[in-house]
This record gives sequence, structure tokens and C-alpha cells, in this order.
Amino acid sequence: MRLTGGEARGRRLKVPRGRLIRPTADRVREALFDILGARVEGARFLDVYAGTGAVGCEALSRGAGRVVFLERDRRALDLIEENLKLGPWSGAGAIVADDARRSLRELGRRRNRFDIIFLDPPYDDTALPEVIGLAARLLTPGGVLVVEHRSSRAIDAPVDAGALALRSYRYGDTTLTVGRAAVDVRRA
Repeated sequence: MRLTGGEARGRRLKVPRGRLIRPTADRVREALFDILGARVEGARFLDVYAGTGAVGCEALSRGAGRVVFLERDRRALDLIEENLKLGPWSGAGAIVADDARRSLRELGRRRNRFDIIFLDPPYDDTALPEVIGLAARLLTPGGVLVVEHRSSRAIDAPVDAGALALRSYRYGDTTLTVGRAAVDVRRA
């Protein structure tokens, strides 16, 4: 797996052995950053269910100002640490080792806000609607929330997240559903 763009383009990332972590495929990452475009430069980026950290590292490579990686699996956390050492990042990366829901609630209590939030949960995660709602509350006005999911699963905007206009982009069995906050969704 390689970074597809930015200052570290072409660098190989460390990947897990086995199938417990499902890294975002290169072509899907490339499509994601094509969708995000110039929004990435200088952005505060949150990578939830970060796995190998490939998406967050890609954001750093493409000029994100700060990336926070949320992950609870110890092996994945080790991979993120290793992958962060591979690039000449001009932005800053921080790792939060905990459950996604608990971490998102804590980030909300601390009034952390992000311009871009990327969620790549286990495909059959039943807590996803709650996680999307918690994440949407952390968006800056006009911020972007992206959910990677199985194409057969529909993703709905959370009712309590304010106006979040959704659009989906399908790449085989993987779909990226992108929500753009139309109003200030900041809530404590």
C-alpha cells in the first residue's frame, strides 16, 4: 500500500498481516482525496477507526495542518505509529487510543472541531448511526464528513446533526458517503 499524493507520494506504508484490519484501498483513498480537493490543505482532519492510519497519513502528505487518529486496536496503533515515522509530514499527527464513541464524546466535551472527519468502521458496525451523529457535532461550519462503507449499506444523515447534505460515490463493493455541513452544527 502506497501514499497516492502529496509530499510523500509513492511511499510504502506498513500494513497488517491477516485480515483483522481492512485498510482503505489505494484507489478509494485516491478518489476520497479527489473529492475533498483543496479542502485538505491546512485542514484539521479526524481519522476515526484509523486502522493503519493510511487515510490520515495521506491527509498529512497532502498538506493537512493536523490529523487526529482514533483507534482502539493495539496492533493498529503500533502500525499508525510506524506509518507516521515514514513521512516528511509538515502537519502534526496525534493518536487517541480508545473506543470511537467514547473518544468522540470526549473530543466534543473539549470543544475540538474538525474541517474533515473520515469514518471507516467495521462494515457491520451496529453503532454507526450513533458514531455518525457524534462525529457530525465535531464539524466546523461547512465541514465534511465521509463514511466508508459496504455498497449494500445505506447511510442516512443523523437527525440531530443539523443540515448534513449527503452524496455517495461507489467503487465496487466500497462506497464513500460524503456529508457537507450546511450550517453550524457545533453543539456541546
